[in-house]
Amino acid sequence: MVYLQNIIPGGDLGLTILVLTVIIRALFAPLSLKTVRSQQSLKELSPKIEEVKAKFKDDKAAQSAAIMKLYKENNVNPLAGCLPLLIQLPILIALYQVFIKGITPESLTLLYGFISAPEIIHHNFLGLFDVTTRSRLLTLVAGGFQFIQSRQSTALQADSGGNKEMAALSKQMLYFFPIMIIIIGWNLPAGLILYWITTTVFSVFEQRYITQKRNGRNK
Repeated sequence: MVYLQNIIPGGDLGLTILVLTVIIRALFAPLSLKTVRSQQSLKELSPKIEEVKAKFKDDKAAQSAAIMKLYKENNVNPLAGCLPLLIQLPILIALYQVFIKGITPESLTLLYGFISAPEIIHHNFLGLFDVTTRSRLLTLVAGGFQFIQSRQSTALQADSGGNKEMAALSKQMLYFFPIMIIIIGWNLPAGLILYWITTTVFSVFEQRYITQKRNGRNK
């Protein structure tokens, strides 16, 4: 981040966070796309999974073995959806630590003594808001984008013919995640919220890209 801060014109910290997020998402794009594909494949398998559950309803061990075999045959990882969050968690923690210690040339020198700290740091993102303070409006925007992403996932669940339990759970998550983002981000620095908005927008376009590509093959 300090490397970017040194080369970003005007020392705009918000722009640095934006560029950093884009670079991170671009680097992990292959893994993210694989995760989205795995999630869609899992949803498409829902009818077969329900058949297995009905067939082995009195034998849980056989049921679990048959479902795992189904996952393996179709190259599906049911835990793939956790990977993006696990990847982003250390980044969010690192950014939070930076904001807690203060964004000044002196503090960056203490944190990253092996890098020449930027002489000028502007906290205002494009002159719109201070990324080191909380922004309630930006937090609401983050919740809005999270709702869009959740709605995409819910639509995919409906299109894939999933069972009623999974559909009901997806409908609950449609509102749960956006509300949680707003609650958690209400008092966080705007820079962290800017990061989350950018990464969520990336996820929206990744899901749309995979869906359009898959629909094109099915025509």
